[in-house]
Amino acid sequence: MTTKTIDVALIGGGIMSATLGALLHRLEPSWTIEVFERLPEVGQESSNPWNNAGTGHAALCELNYMPEGADGSMSTEKAVSINEQFQLSRQLWASFVEDGTLPDPKGFISPTPHMTFVWGEANVDYLRRRWELLKDEPLFAGMEYSEDAEVIRGWAPTLIPGRKKSQPIAATRSTDGTDVDFGALTRMLLDGLVADGARVHTDATVRGLKRTDDGWHLRVRREVGQSMVDVHARFVFVGAGGGALKLLQKSGIPEAKGFAGFPITGAFLRTDNPDVVARHSAKVYGKAAVGAPPMSVPHLDTRVVDGETSLLFGPYAGFSPKYLKTGSYTDMFETIKVHNLWPMIRAGLANLGLVGYLAGEVFASRSQRMEALREFMPDAKDEDWRLITAGQRVQVMKRDPEKGGVLQFGTEVVTGADGTIAGLLGASPGASTAVHIMLTILERCFPERMEAWRPTVLQLIPSYGTKLNDDPQAARDVLDRTARTLQLVEVPEPALPGLAVSAAP
Repeated sequence: MTTKTIDVALIGGGIMSATLGALLHRLEPSWTIEVFERLPEVGQESSNPWNNAGTGHAALCELNYMPEGADGSMSTEKAVSINEQFQLSRQLWASFVEDGTLPDPKGFISPTPHMTFVWGEANVDYLRRRWELLKDEPLFAGMEYSEDAEVIRGWAPTLIPGRKKSQPIAATRSTDGTDVDFGALTRMLLDGLVADGARVHTDATVRGLKRTDDGWHLRVRREVGQSMVDVHARFVFVGAGGGALKLLQKSGIPEAKGFAGFPITGAFLRTDNPDVVARHSAKVYGKAAVGAPPMSVPHLDTRVVDGETSLLFGPYAGFSPKYLKTGSYTDMFETIKVHNLWPMIRAGLANLGLVGYLAGEVFASRSQRMEALREFMPDAKDEDWRLITAGQRVQVMKRDPEKGGVLQFGTEVVTGADGTIAGLLGASPGASTAVHIMLTILERCFPERMEAWRPTVLQLIPSYGTKLNDDPQAARDVLDRTARTLQLVEVPEPALPGLAVSAAP
């Protein structure tokens, strides 16, 4: 069988592959790029808008980025870092809108206030102290705080009716927040790549991944016709979501050893009732339950998909051994190896609270799920809401020299020592920080090219290599520029030349 040779193979047709492909095409227009997606369409696993909450993660509302220490202390470091990373994404998207790579931004991003809402004296005290620390950080400028029920009702009317007046409550709000349809963004980016000569293969499953002298040999199964195709790629990116761990293990790179994954199923309550939807326009995050993983922080979200607005509440966690929503029940068992068994055991023993939490979630009844919603929306009616299954999330466990094994929250970048292969493990805030992650991969895998690429990267992402939060004016300029370009704020029509407004006599 003839083996064709390409420069870049992107495994997985989601937002990660789309972002890396778009960047590499701009940096090296002559490189041949091909995408291999196992499903009939791209963007249908974690990037599908109904498989995630679409929060443009900027730490404006997510409390897990500022945990409280045992002594009550808090640090803004992680929250600021996540916000910095999201600003890289906004800048690249804005540049692509300006040069026509992305069409109408309203097709993938919508202005949506980000709020945090808590109740109980201890939680109110925590949120007040969190706001005091964040309000003077340049990237969080303008964040509002209130303990007044009427003010909070003005921000999010559904949170107050039916709530006891004696209950202590508090909320923060940032109007810089966004809702992002990562499925639509994925399709737009890949459509642009195809228009410029790249190829996207759907119904194409990468079954084998083997190192060669100058790259990687891929065995690709075409699901339509059940045929096999051989591909040789000089660089491979494994952006296959939950399927990445198995492929990285097949590659044999030592950097993938010691990693394991524990799958967590997500579900949301969803309403499309226009009367209910019209009463709420925000993403409102609360505090996670004791023992809950960060990906299970409860939130009541406005979602805009294909121009239609809905509300989601959740996520509710469950369990399936599948690593992908469309995966196999043998996924988890196939990845258990000698090198990762001990890290799995140690991480599990150290997180028995998480196991207990998941057990409770798996067996939760509909009435229990509705009660969780009513903690946010006290007057929620059963008949308005239906349960939908979201995407699978794979909680990363990794080897640790001291503890044997630990849970790794967030997104883990795995790169081969020779720079010919990279992959991603983990979950949130992944999609929102895709640009930061892809820049990290470029720096690790192509260090000898970064100096030549730097002018183009800076043209696309002006703050690359700097920290916006260290420069209040730069932070405001980037937020204002991207908000205008992405149509997140109303831009006044320019006055017609030659016309002036004269004062009344």
